[in-house]
Parts: sequence; structure tokens; C-alpha cells
Amino acid sequence: MPVRRFTPEGMLQPTPYHHVAVGTGSKHVHVSGQISVLADGTPVAVGDLSGQVAQALRNTALGLAGAGATFDDVVRLTVYVTQWEPGKMDAFMAGLESVADEIGLSLPLPPSSLIGVDCLFAPGFLVEVEATALVG
Repeated sequence: MPVRRFTPEGMLQPTPYHHVAVGTGSKHVHVSGQISVLADGTPVAVGDLSGQVAQALRNTALGLAGAGATFDDVVRLTVYVTQWEPGKMDAFMAGLESVADEIGLSLPLPPSSLIGVDCLFAPGFLVEVEATALVG
């Protein structure tokens, strides 16, 4: 595996993600921000943060697979959530946990950032997920 993830002693613990990833692969994979739509553009889970998190992660997994990567190869996840507030964490994690086994995403997550934004590119989308990976 070209990615080793860990949290060095002295860094904040516990967290649902690792603080550090070290990659040794030679092919960089960058998956652009994925939202909760099907391949034909049909929105999924309108108004439901958990459902949108799950679908955005499914789409991220498809992007990774298209490049020959999996979540095991991911060195960084960036998640944008509209109108973020800490009270949304349970719904966010429920969406993540509901799809984790299906897409091969294990906890703790790779190094990650969850960023609150006012809005995404179109109304109704609550979450967008980007991934960076290294492959052999």
C-alpha cells in the first residue's frame, strides 16, 4: 500500500481521522468535488445531509476506481458542507458510516478537512467531497 496514515503522539486524539498521511506512490489522483447526483444528473437525497454525504462519497469512490485507486490510497479528503454548524456532525457521520463498508472507507479517515461554506454551485446541494490519492 503506497499510503501510511497515522497520528503522532502529542497531536489531538481521538479524532475520526488521522492527522498525517505519507504517500510513496508515483501516480497522483485528484478527484474533483463530488456531489449527491446520479450519473444522469438526478439529485439524490434532496434536503438530507446524511443521504447526500453517502452519495457524494459513492461518487468519490467511482472517481477513484476510474483511476485505479481506492480509499486506501487516499492521502487527503476535503469536505465542504453548506451552512455548517457542529450540530450537523451526527447527520454527517451517519451518512459516512452508512456507506463506509460499501465503498471501502475505513475509520479513522485519511487526513481530512470539513469546511463550512455558505453555498455550493447550485441550490439544494449540501455537501461536496474532494479526494487526493497516490497509487503505486
